[in-house]
Amino acid sequence: MLEISASEMEPSKAALLQSQVEIVEEEEEYTGLCHPECGDQGCDGPNADQCLNCIHYSLGSVKSGRMCVSSCPSGFFGDKGARRCRRCYKGCERCFGRGPNQCTACKRSLYHHQEMNTCVVLCPPGFYPEERQKRCLKCHQSCKKCVGEPDKCTACKDGFSLAGESCVPECQPATYLSREPRRCESCPAGCPACAGPGEVDCAACAREAPAPEWRCVPACPEGFYPGESHGLPHKVCKRCDDHCLACEGSGGNCIKCKEGFSLLSGSCVTNETCTNADKTFCEMVKSNKLCEKKLFVQFCCQTCLMAG
Repeated sequence: MLEISASEMEPSKAALLQSQVEIVEEEEEYTGLCHPECGDQGCDGPNADQCLNCIHYSLGSVKSGRMCVSSCPSGFFGDKGARRCRRCYKGCERCFGRGPNQCTACKRSLYHHQEMNTCVVLCPPGFYPEERQKRCLKCHQSCKKCVGEPDKCTACKDGFSLAGESCVPECQPATYLSREPRRCESCPAGCPACAGPGEVDCAACAREAPAPEWRCVPACPEGFYPGESHGLPHKVCKRCDDHCLACEGSGGNCIKCKEGFSLLSGSCVTNETCTNADKTFCEMVKSNKLCEKKLFVQFCCQTCLMAG
């Protein structure tokens, strides 16, 4: 009788056991439909966390478990190259990268700084908090601080002054602040201070530019003379007497008369009414140099006008 040793039986037993294991594995392999987010490598079951790879993104880790998703949830961004949902920087609700300057929205109680793409507890100087969307919005370029709206300034940058809720340029002498555009413009010629571009906007005149009717001019026009005015740092163009075409020092000191009038000792008298009283009396007035007195001029007009 042929005997077979135990050592010779071992390989056949091992082969039998291996074939039995393979049969069991083949029987347990999943053949149903995969989740729609599963990739081309298939799945081990119908759920999103049983995919072998993903079409869009894989969310989670080996330790916590992974699942396939069509888009990444809040606090994560989609890494398209790796097809992974990666966590945003702390404080970011939405982001486009892992860095602190890659946030597009912030978690509750934080504000989104739109220019820096960061999440902050308080908005920095030059920005104000917009509560509805929790954003730090920029103040007007002249504002150092503002509240509620860009133009509601509470503090101004250097070179600007607070006027109500606006920051206006600190204009240099002989300039004024224009509204559109908001900048300092030059005053009209002869105005060291003004409120606008026109001659009527002069608030003060240069000493060499007297002002008739509150306009600054380099010289007084015909019929006016430059005179002092109490309380003003500049001269004012004052009107000459009615018949004077030009006067000097005072309104009654005429140096040139209008047509139809003659100059007599600083006064303008009409040619038609220039008559004489008693001839002897008028000659005495003239010889005693009394023609300069208006009282005598009106009685001895013709004699006083005569040369000599």
